[in-house]
Amino acid sequence: MITQPKKLVDREMMNTITSGCAACGHPFNLGETVVLACGAWEGPPKYIHENEAVFDPRTSTYVERKCFEAGRNPGS
Repeated sequence: MITQPKKLVDREMMNTITSGCAACGHPFNLGETVVLACGAWEGPPKYIHENEAVFDPRTSTYVERKCFEAGRNPGS
């Protein structure tokens, strides 16, 4: 699977993504770096702040940091 590159939030993206970051709940600001990532939410990958994501080299995708850490530490 080919991963989506990082993106800078521009005006068009701000008008398209009205729900904000799926990981932290904060809105996106112009110029912030975001990535498409899988996470604890249902459905397809969503845009989240880059600092809320971890790149998983096994799958070549971004994963929400909380999900990635939970997967590495079963039982926590």
